[in-house]
Amino acid sequence: MVTTLTDPRHARRIAAHVPDPEMPMLTLDELGVLRDVAIDADGTVVASLTPTYSGCPAMAEMRAEVAARLTAAGYPRVEVRTVLDPPWTTDWITPDGRRKLAEHGIAPPGPAPRTAPGPVPLVLSPTRREVPCPRCGSADTEETSRFGATSCKALWRCRACREPFEYVKEI
Repeated sequence: MVTTLTDPRHARRIAAHVPDPEMPMLTLDELGVLRDVAIDADGTVVASLTPTYSGCPAMAEMRAEVAARLTAAGYPRVEVRTVLDPPWTTDWITPDGRRKLAEHGIAPPGPAPRTAPGPVPLVLSPTRREVPCPRCGSADTEETSRFGATSCKALWRCRACREPFEYVKEI
């Protein structure tokens, strides 16, 4: 018999709603870092997360919040694993996630640059020459700083509406 505590889809729904600590308008699922949620034969819920980049300081908070929410939902044994392969890419941000970024004044990333098979180099500098303004849509924008509140974001300014905005870099 399948109950909510034996149904991995239920556990995934709970983990999927955990907000990202650095961009709380996005859930871990929308950001694409929630890789998998399964229930082992012994009943342990195993949630797998992939960091946005190696050494991401938000991973400890993400793991703790996923574990806390699953425990609060009645799962007695919870394990949160970090999965590094394949590495996360901004292509994993869902369409809803991209929409929410723009709604909150953050320019969503374009397609991630493609390189040869193998390890993906971490490039935390702008990869697009043109970043449309998330407020007015103008392409007349300029970078003001390569790093924003987090190292995966840059600061930009729109010349048309004169508003500053953050931009999530493609990885």
